[in-house]
Amino acid sequence: MGFSYFRPMEHLQPNQPIGIFDSGIGGLTVAKAIHDHLPNEQLLYFGDTAHLPYGDKSSEAILHYAESITQYLLDKGCKMVVIACNTASAVAHEHLQFKFGDQIPIINVIDPVVKATLKLPAVKRIGVIGTKGTIQSNTYEKRIRSIAAELQVASLATPLLVPMIEEGYFDNQISHTIIEAYLNYPDFLHIDALILGCTHYPLIKTAIEDHLQGKVPVMDSTDVVAQSVQQRLQRFGLLHEGPASTHHFMVSDYTHSFEQTARLFFQEDISLEHVPIWDQIESH
Repeated sequence: MGFSYFRPMEHLQPNQPIGIFDSGIGGLTVAKAIHDHLPNEQLLYFGDTAHLPYGDKSSEAILHYAESITQYLLDKGCKMVVIACNTASAVAHEHLQFKFGDQIPIINVIDPVVKATLKLPAVKRIGVIGTKGTIQSNTYEKRIRSIAAELQVASLATPLLVPMIEEGYFDNQISHTIIEAYLNYPDFLHIDALILGCTHYPLIKTAIEDHLQGKVPVMDSTDVVAQSVQQRLQRFGLLHEGPASTHHFMVSDYTHSFEQTARLFFQEDISLEHVPIWDQIESH
């Protein structure tokens, strides 16, 4: 398709913000990692809470949401877009790269964690958990086996985890019971690594590691995506050296409880702005 990963983008400037989007607050785990790795960068985060969760939406709907949000972030002057959602990465990354790849670098959350997992020693069988949309797309198995065809992949849709986390159930009897029920999946008995195929899941990573008793490496997309962002910005000469401007966190549907949970995700005091872009789109 003539993807433009390495094409110079002279129209972009280092002081422009990084755009990040997800269906909800899960992508804030990625945003926090990017902030920690690149504290000089300004972040524009968009949570499409009006359509949460993406995991049970059709591919056509996800493509529409992802394209509209990416265009919105471009219009806001972003120099890069990070798809901080596994479902949107699986369904829409190729489409977004084709449509916008000559204008702006676009990062997905799947490729970096797959590459990091394949670097682990003695990995022969990999487990993957994610939303229905991510697992049904079979994206992780395709990416893994395109690099290492001999590896086995055991995938499991875990649809209760996102609403559980969105409602603030991170570390209690309810969350532990649900996690245990999923991880007792028979195909996970002999895995050598487990990929958390959803940006919400790092918040329950410790509980998952505890269940696995530290015997299986648990891989998530946070730090590896932040490193990928840094490498791509360096490649294009777009790293910002000066102090960062104020971050902006936007949602398509606002509730106070959502803002409180978002603060737990980002681990800082943040304020969510309600930006009803779907009203604006539908009015045109």
